[in-house]
Amino acid sequence: MTDSGSSDTDAPRIPEILYVCVHNAGRSQMAAALTRVLAGPRVRVRSAGSMPAKHVHPVVVEAMREIGVDLADELPQLLAADAVRAADVVISMGCGDACPVFPGTSYRDWKLPDPKGGALAHVRITRDGIRRRVEELLCELGVA
Repeated sequence: MTDSGSSDTDAPRIPEILYVCVHNAGRSQMAAALTRVLAGPRVRVRSAGSMPAKHVHPVVVEAMREIGVDLADELPQLLAADAVRAADVVISMGCGDACPVFPGTSYRDWKLPDPKGGALAHVRITRDGIRRRVEELLCELGVA
């Protein structure tokens, strides 16, 4: 029997994306869910907030349900330095200076309106804008 020379290190590396906003109850939750739907197991994705809310905004849950994505059981998570350190790309959506910076990590700022308290029509616009940006990011990472 011969060794083919392949090892676990020959497997393509799966990129990790972290989406961050203040409450982790709207934009970052939508972005993470859309990334999971569009990329599946080709990426690892997390979302977190610098001051997480108790639940995802109901209007966000409704807007995502319209496109077949259920966020009803998702819970906002506290931003941890380990999550930032593990990420290849950190997408900030209004978390300000709360996100720690580590060498070798790519940081992006997506300026999007906070859906908190917004009408469903406005949340749909934000959702669709997030989807376009996620699609572009996945193309850039080669996992679209």
